[in-house]
Amino acid sequence: MKRFDVEYLPDAIAFLENIDPKAALKLVYNISKSQQIIDVRFFRKLKNSNIWEFRAEQDSNEYRLFAFWNIQQNAFVVCTHGILKKKQKTPQKEIDKAEQLRKQYLGL
Repeated sequence: MKRFDVEYLPDAIAFLENIDPKAALKLVYNISKSQQIIDVRFFRKLKNSNIWEFRAEQDSNEYRLFAFWNIQQNAFVVCTHGILKKKQKTPQKEIDKAEQLRKQYLGL
């Protein structure tokens, strides 16, 4: 049984279209897997924010697709944008961008 549905905002779609096709497939696969099971290797909440990230690794590269829960529809996740992660810590500016997109989307 699927735990939530996913919507992709334009930046998320552009990200998936512009990364290595194998990485994009793996990220979409991990999203699909996250819809079925709870596994923080693929989908986890970022500390001190309302943002979550879908995660995938391909050829030693770390890919992240940021998302948030649509609070108006309990089981609905909106993907905002993605990054190729180059450092251990997720850049704060990317979390801030996802937060801004969340507020715009929800009309907050």
